[in-house]
Amino acid sequence: MKQVKHQDILTGRPRDKVVPEARRLRKQAGDWLKQARAEAGLSQADLAARLNLKYYTFISQVENGFSRVPTEIMGAWASELGLEQAKFAKHLLMYYEPELYRLLFGAESK
Repeated sequence: MKQVKHQDILTGRPRDKVVPEARRLRKQAGDWLKQARAEAGLSQADLAARLNLKYYTFISQVENGFSRVPTEIMGAWASELGLEQAKFAKHLLMYYEPELYRLLFGAESK
């Protein structure tokens, strides 16, 4: 019996092609976050402490594209970086949920 690769329900693309794209976008978001943190003059440990995170390594995971900024602390994360919360969330949405971003904002520039 021939095995069929699982496909993403919305795109019809095989899942193994969807996951690398999501990972690539998370890495781009992480690069942006790392730059913003550096511009704010904060280390990963500093930011983690300000966000009351138990482990500073979570900041590293986000900046390296292995995780995402949790929605529930997105506002605090933005504030600690000296960024406007709404613009911060909108910018991350572009990376974390590109199709939703496109639906909401069209082809706006970053």
